[in-house]
Amino acid sequence: MSLAEGTVCNAREHGLKGDGVTNDQPALQALVDALGEAYAADGRPRVIHCPPGTYSIRDAGTVWRSGISLTGAGIGVTRFVLSNEGNRVDPTPLAYFTTVQHGASRDNCITDCTFASFEIDGSGVKLARYDYLAKGLGLQYVQRGRFRDLYIHDTAATGLGCDFLQDTTVEAVHVLRCGRLDTGQQMGGAGIGIGVGGWGDSERLTVANCTAVGNGTNGIFLELQKPDWVPPRGIRIVGCHVEDNRFGISDWGAEGLIVSACTMIGNHEAGFDVSAQGTSGVAGRGGIVADCVIDANIIDGLSIGNTPGRYVVRGNRISRNGRYGYCEHNLARNPIPGREVVLDGNEIWENGLDGIRIDAGLSDGAIVNNRIRDNGRRSAGGDSGAGEAVSYTRTSVRDSGADWPVDGHRGKVVRIGPRSAVVATNTSNELLLAPVRPGATTAWTGGTPSAGERYELPEAPTRRAGITLASTTSDLTLRHNRVWDSQERKTQTHGLLVTGEGPHGSADIQDNDFACNAVAATRIETPEYA
Repeated sequence: MSLAEGTVCNAREHGLKGDGVTNDQPALQALVDALGEAYAADGRPRVIHCPPGTYSIRDAGTVWRSGISLTGAGIGVTRFVLSNEGNRVDPTPLAYFTTVQHGASRDNCITDCTFASFEIDGSGVKLARYDYLAKGLGLQYVQRGRFRDLYIHDTAATGLGCDFLQDTTVEAVHVLRCGRLDTGQQMGGAGIGIGVGGWGDSERLTVANCTAVGNGTNGIFLELQKPDWVPPRGIRIVGCHVEDNRFGISDWGAEGLIVSACTMIGNHEAGFDVSAQGTSGVAGRGGIVADCVIDANIIDGLSIGNTPGRYVVRGNRISRNGRYGYCEHNLARNPIPGREVVLDGNEIWENGLDGIRIDAGLSDGAIVNNRIRDNGRRSAGGDSGAGEAVSYTRTSVRDSGADWPVDGHRGKVVRIGPRSAVVATNTSNELLLAPVRPGATTAWTGGTPSAGERYELPEAPTRRAGITLASTTSDLTLRHNRVWDSQERKTQTHGLLVTGEGPHGSADIQDNDFACNAVAATRIETPEYA
């Protein structure tokens, strides 16, 4: 049977060995090219099926073609192992097709392709410096794509890093420890990273039921690629789990992103982030975050800034984060005041400092129908210790003579000489520490301290409110919130704190319950609200 006649090709019958020894990349490239020519001639998509085996892809990435799908027999059964020992300058993705390297565009796009049911192991790619092309899959301008049932791990850059995905689904993709060469300040380095904007104001994309753990920057993120492009609508992230990434899920340039029924836990900077940190310096706007669990992130639960706003955060559990449950912020280089941000019907509890913190300009915002309780857990005083009672592991500090309030040091930085670590949580005599970076097995910026060395813990802030307005606000609606502390040892000092750090305009504040906090119901430090 000729390639032109068949729609499914067994890779073993066309030169690929799958024995883990032979370099299968040249045979794969030849097969993709031949099938690509056949598709161009008759318009019938083809499938390359790789039976069980380990397929070594060495020293060059495979340039993909339209109409060609790649399927395996299942995760762990069909494995593509990437390496570049013979060509240390080549990033060696399994498949790529990009604007810069191959002229990808709306008129020269990848169409009707499925990548399904296999594993990509990127641990064998070694580079002198970070290269954003060192991905598992790196396609641009894809139309009618399907990425499903994939396990991508240990890539030097982003695991699934595909841009401009039209009428496409990404489903049941597990990305683990990707971006391992990313310092945290590079382009990409995520589990699933999707550039947006190339198709105009609508990119119809669904990311569903994916898992992203221990990736260098984001677990899942969307990034507008050019500042003069229109942020696109039509993108949904549904039912995903993100854990131990720098950021869990980030919106760095979409319009009307829907994030629902996701779990964002244990991420290092924020569970969910909207900001101008992306390539274009443009933040997302007009999105909805609903029905998610956003828990135990090392700094903030949700962090939203540099956006014109109109974001809705509704019906989420926002709990046990190291600093704020929700933080309205701005990067100094891009101080756009937010507008029309709505926090509605959320359960916000046991965060380290404030439940809700408005630290950047906000107008026409609404904080309504939320239950905000037992925040301010970072309430323990400063402390230090040394000697026989003190011992250390890679992820903990133990002082048998201590009697700390449980979680009283949440989010603090513990210091031992020049070394430091962040406290994720604590018992009465043990500090449990956050990994120093995603995927790391140690929490220390230097080596593990020796037993008996002196540690230092800072004092806690004296004001830790359910809701804090610490920047310019105007036309704020604050209604029907219950903000209280139900603990025997109360840590949430105030229901509402309005600081003098910014002018506050008119506000509609009524029908809130600020009773039963540790110090007072409210504290007003600015005459506008006094």
